[in-house]
Amino acid sequence: MKRIILLLGTTTLLFSCSKSENKTEIKTNEKIINDSITVSNPFSIEKIPFITAYIGDFPFFTLPENIVEMNKPLVRDFDIIYFPIEKEYEPIEGKIYKANIKGTSEVPFSQHYFIKSLEDYLTSIGAVKVFDGKLTKEQYQERKDNDPNIGNEGDIGYENEAVKCYIIRTKEKGNIYVQFSADNASGKLNILQEGKLNQTIKKVTSDVIVKDLNEKGKSILYINFEVDKSKVSYDGKELISQIAEALKKDHSLKISIEGHTDNSGDGNYNKKLSSERANEVLKNLVQSGIDKNRLSAKGLGAENPLVANDTEENKAKNRRVELIKL
Repeated sequence: MKRIILLLGTTTLLFSCSKSENKTEIKTNEKIINDSITVSNPFSIEKIPFITAYIGDFPFFTLPENIVEMNKPLVRDFDIIYFPIEKEYEPIEGKIYKANIKGTSEVPFSQHYFIKSLEDYLTSIGAVKVFDGKLTKEQYQERKDNDPNIGNEGDIGYENEAVKCYIIRTKEKGNIYVQFSADNASGKLNILQEGKLNQTIKKVTSDVIVKDLNEKGKSILYINFEVDKSKVSYDGKELISQIAEALKKDHSLKISIEGHTDNSGDGNYNKKLSSERANEVLKNLVQSGIDKNRLSAKGLGAENPLVANDTEENKAKNRRVELIKL
C-alpha cells in the first residue's frame, strides 16, 4: 500500500535508487503523498491532482461486503463535518453522510477488514491520504466547542481516536472528504461532498402570496406564534399584513386559512391549538379591513404533514399555516 511520508527538520534528503530508478529529491517541510504527489506545507488542496476514475453519485461507494450501517445514517444536503488535515482540524461544509458501522449477524465486524477495504478502494481511485493518526486533546476540544453535530450518528473526532482521512478531488463532483475509524467491535464513516449553501430564505411579500395562490392554489407560510398559544408574535403580524395586502390587490380572492402542527404531544390538543391559531389569523385580517365573507379558518393539527415528522427540521416544516384559494 502506498504511504504518506512526512519529512521534518531542515535537512534536504536525497533518496538513492538503483541504476534503473530515478532519484527523487525531497525538500524540507514538504510531504510526499502516495509516494508521488508533493504537497507544500502549509497544506493546499490545489496541489492534489484531479482523479480520472468514475466514482458514481453521492455517497460515492458502498460499504464492504458483510459490513452494514448500525442505525439510520445522518444524511443532509448541507451541513458541516470536521476533518483532520495535517495538524489542523478543519470544518468543511457540504453534503454529508455519517454512519456507525457494524458486522452482520452471520459475519462479525473485523477492524482490519473494514479499514483495509476502504484504504485499498480509496487508493485505487486516486484518493489522497492527508491524515493517519490519533487526534489530540486540543483537536477534540476545538471540535467540541464548535461542531453542532457532536454526538450525532457516526461522529468522529474524539481525543486519542485513531482516524484516517482521505481527499478525492474531481472536476465533476468537486472535493470529496472521507474519514473513518474503527475498533475491534465497530467502525464509523464520514463522507462529505464540499459545497456551498443554497440559500432558500426569501422575504414573503404580498406579490409572492398572490402568485402562489393563483399558480399553485395555495400559499404555505410560517407565521410565528407565542409558544403553545394562539397569540401572534410581532414577526407574525408583519407576515399577516402581507396576506392582507395580497387580498386587497385581488378582491376576487377568497381563502381558507388552515393551521397545521407537527405530531409532538397530544393529537386533540394540537388540533385545538391549530384551529385557534387559524382563527387568530382570520381575526387579524378582518381587523386589517378584509371582508370576513372572503375568509374561513380551520385547524388540522398533525393530520396532513408536508414531510415525515422524523427530525426536528422536518417537524418545523410541518408547523405552518396554509392559505388555500377557494
